[in-house]
Amino acid sequence: MGMDPKEPRIVVDPRIHFGQPCVAGTRIPVYAVLELVEAGIPFEEIVERYYPELTVEDVRACVRYAAELIKAEEIHLAEPTPS
Repeated sequence: MGMDPKEPRIVVDPRIHFGQPCVAGTRIPVYAVLELVEAGIPFEEIVERYYPELTVEDVRACVRYAAELIKAEEIHLAEPTPS
């Protein structure tokens, strides 16, 4: 499934998985792919064994998407209260 590099690989559509981010052109949620990555399964195996409709670049896009979310997240630390 080759995609134009100008087209997003990760999309959010409120009609698919209640708006969970999915790989474009599929109903595969990003979190499902990331769970396999977390389990240490190589990208090639994720494509061959679990999601043959994806490409290795789609798996990489899921990881990039998660990294971008973390980079954009604002963290507000509370000041420690004196004892």
